Amino acid sequence: MPRIKVKRTSTVTDMTAMCDVAALLLTFFILTATAKQPEPLAVSTPSSTYEFKVPVENNAILTIGQGKVFFEVAGQKVKARTLELIGQQYNISFTPEEVKKFSLVASFGVPVSGLKSFLALDGGERMKPGVQTGIPTDSTDNQLNSWVLQARTATAEINSQPMRVSIKGDSKEEYPVVKKIVDVLQKQKVNKFLLVTNAEARRK
Repeated sequence: MPRIKVKRTSTVTDMTAMCDVAALLLTFFILTATAKQPEPLAVSTPSSTYEFKVPVENNAILTIGQGKVFFEVAGQKVKARTLELIGQQYNISFTPEEVKKFSLVASFGVPVSGLKSFLALDGGERMKPGVQTGIPTDSTDNQLNSWVLQARTATAEINSQPMRVSIKGDSKEEYPVVKKIVDVLQKQKVNKFLLVTNAEARRK
């Protein structure tokens, strides 16, 4: 008995709809993505084999290099609230526009007295050498202690969680500078913090 031949049909699939969805998703991610802010102080962190990612939320980073200290706290709302608390402490009134600008700033290092002029600059001017001289850490004017304290308060208010601290120090930085930062944290009874390092291959 002869076999019945089944008529073959075309397997072509119209991909127009799928391409439209892919284009829409790509556009969405591009428009909602946040560009990484350039760091005002480039440091060469020491290497280690310990693998642990720096927390993205409820975290503050203290960058140390060239004898200067820079500060960064995660979260736009936390940044805005921290600036408001700093303004109350130092009797400085910041406008809503200045608060919004500060909430978008990543790491910074200027005295409180120079914050208004710092925020008046655009992103490129802020990164010019000499603009950011570091946050004062002298015993007579330890503004870093105030920033850490107010950032911890703001984090607890907004996120209802304690703020973690990470120290990102240059591998060639002198020990007294690093110890001064650790003393600030211990003064606030912050005895647990992370050290940011570069990943190093494990030796067998």
